[in-house]
Amino acid sequence: MTGYAELVAATHFSFLRGASHPDDVIARAYDLGLAGIGIADRNTVAGVVRAQVTMRRLRAEAAEQGLPPPLKYVPGARLVFADGTPDIVAYPINRRGWGQLTKLLTAGNLRAEKGDCILKLTDLLAYHEELLLIVLPGSPAVPQGPGRKPVDYASDAV
Repeated sequence: MTGYAELVAATHFSFLRGASHPDDVIARAYDLGLAGIGIADRNTVAGVVRAQVTMRRLRAEAAEQGLPPPLKYVPGARLVFADGTPDIVAYPINRRGWGQLTKLLTAGNLRAEKGDCILKLTDLLAYHEELLLIVLPGSPAVPQGPGRKPVDYASDAV
């Protein structure tokens, strides 16, 4: 083990931002000898179940060989906000936390067109309990929603 854990990995469920299937992300983290992997797709938890299936298989194989679990898996979501709030990664710490995270994402999905999620900081404040949060201060505060284009922060025209 390297002692390194990647906490903000994206899968192909982060459309146009992640390319690999959750199974492949877990398998690659295992192959690299990482201590852990956190899957946090953009405003969704769609990939976490597939990753969990792969983790169960790897744990069963390790147990058959009398080895410790191969790596830790932490499922969550990368919350991208429409109101200028920096991206925040949310990891539920228990079953109630999962309920809170899914309610938060549902609130964002209900105010958006299908396939989009429009979150506001007030949504997070309403459903933050039982969530571990990582603020990503370097993330661009890009308005979300249909037809909105990302801001080019490198350009002088902004």
